[in-house]
Amino acid sequence: MGLELSLCPPKPRGPQFLSRNLIPLYKSEDDTEISKTIKAQWTSLGLEDVQFVNYSVLLSLPGPSPSSVTLSSSGQCFHANGQPCGGEARTHRSQDLLSSYAAYSAKGTLEAGIIDVSYGNADDLKRIKNMRNITNQIALLKLGKLPLLYKLSLLEKAGFGGVLLYVDPCDLPKTANLDDDTFMVSLNPGGDPSTPGYPSVVGSFRQNRWNLTSLLVQPISAALVAKLISSSKDGTKNGVCRPLELPPSEKIIVNMQVQTVTTFKTITNVVGYLKGLASPGKYETSMREKHRSAASCTSPTGDVPATQVHALDRNRTWDPSVRRPTLYPLSQTGFGNTGLLKNVMKVLQKNVVAYVSLHSPIRGNSSLYSVASPSLQQLVAEKNILNCFRRAQCPESNVSSIQIQGDADYFINHLGVPSVQFAYEDIKSLQDPSFLSEALFPKGATKIEEMDPFFKLHETITKLSGEVILQIANEPVLPFNALDIALEVQNSLKGDQPNTHQLLALASRLRDSAELFQSDEMRPANDPRERVPVRVRMLNDILQDMEKNFLAQQVPPGFYRNILYHLDEKTSQFSILLEAWERCKSLASNETFQEALSKVLHSINSAQVYFKAGLDVFDSVLDGKN
Repeated sequence: MGLELSLCPPKPRGPQFLSRNLIPLYKSEDDTEISKTIKAQWTSLGLEDVQFVNYSVLLSLPGPSPSSVTLSSSGQCFHANGQPCGGEARTHRSQDLLSSYAAYSAKGTLEAGIIDVSYGNADDLKRIKNMRNITNQIALLKLGKLPLLYKLSLLEKAGFGGVLLYVDPCDLPKTANLDDDTFMVSLNPGGDPSTPGYPSVVGSFRQNRWNLTSLLVQPISAALVAKLISSSKDGTKNGVCRPLELPPSEKIIVNMQVQTVTTFKTITNVVGYLKGLASPGKYETSMREKHRSAASCTSPTGDVPATQVHALDRNRTWDPSVRRPTLYPLSQTGFGNTGLLKNVMKVLQKNVVAYVSLHSPIRGNSSLYSVASPSLQQLVAEKNILNCFRRAQCPESNVSSIQIQGDADYFINHLGVPSVQFAYEDIKSLQDPSFLSEALFPKGATKIEEMDPFFKLHETITKLSGEVILQIANEPVLPFNALDIALEVQNSLKGDQPNTHQLLALASRLRDSAELFQSDEMRPANDPRERVPVRVRMLNDILQDMEKNFLAQQVPPGFYRNILYHLDEKTSQFSILLEAWERCKSLASNETFQEALSKVLHSINSAQVYFKAGLDVFDSVLDGKN
């Protein structure tokens, strides 16, 4: 069953009401019936011009039999969950075993020694290189702290041949027991690998990219890691969790076998519009991702409940005629964002004003956590405070700009669109290493229903998302804050990296321009008594494109091109500067760091020129020169 929580649109001037729809979405491998069901439901709820968009994409799927790891010394063979490769184990949770794979990994077998690289950062690799030969060896790698794609790129460059990837139990909340659980990861940074940079439509040239790394990558459970390193499954001592690690003196040789299949598959996206009146060409976008089971050849996440916004109210009567149209794309394959909306990229670049993500909204049940572009953080904080007053409890509002999973990546990194995502997390997840959500566990649906049995958290996420959507869609002036972007830039230059004095001086000028823009142009536009339509349109055009100035052309794998977003909430510095500085410390040359400095310098300068040009245009109009 696919679970959808909806705030259904009332008739004009009618009252709000809430409903929960339980619709079986995972009947077969055929997308057609699912798409028709969603189209019919969206149409009945008021979305206009609902369309099907088909793509033929290259997907990486589980092989015909589970991958395995065999100890060379004893000949013992294990599946990814730690169970022996005997006949009984093959039939036990066979679908979960098939779902434990790395999409777009290299395929084959490799017999080599295991080297524990911990989290695989630059310091870990420098330490290991000084100790032993790592060429064509197998890295035992923990998920977390840094993007997986970045860590794999370092391992590949260092000369490793394979990777056994796992989640250390000490990085998880105490309530999460995933020791025996298998999981999936994707090595696809986004889009169809066979058509990089262009849509996967009929007639497109296909590149031969069956795998995206030369490494053999296999996700395994913590239980299997414990068996390989002869460690006790109970990793606690005196109530303190002990991280899994391979003793430096221990030599283990294994044979790892990775079996995956790459094939072209037709997928269907569903797109619906709630048309606007005053600004019909400008879109406010909300993405509802639907993940399907591995058997249906897209995503092996299972029947994951997700929040779907059809059309939303603001706790009052509402006329559904909005100023800007709202676009509701439904992704049929949320893993890797293959093909999604690429054929309308130019239209979206010009017209999308904001993106509200509904990817994986329930990851815990202890804390509401919000991710927002710097320009939208004030709006999101206001909605959080309003919500906590409704619930008669007001915990500290967590709002930050960090990298998030899901289709937001496309809008943030390729379009430079201000974005928002509300989600519930466990406190442990907020405090400890990020990027654990890169792992997709097949049993996610059951856990989500356990975390939110009465769907109260889903209801809160839907209300908050809906209120943000409606304010962005309805306000004459886009509720973006230019000054907050300038302040975020200044905060991101704090730290111990050298040679940032030029950046700080430029950031100060950017703040001055943003302050002037905020007071001279945004303040009167937000006052109905002073509002002039032509100036409002000019102002919105400037606000819409602010973040595009911060899109770097080339960044390390797994890092956001939009440099306003950080790797986690603990560090405020620009991520690409932090990464370059870490690499610089282990290399004789600081060329990489200087290159990163240039990218940040160009972005800040571009934003400064952008705001200055905007102010000049307003001055010209005011003086009657144009």
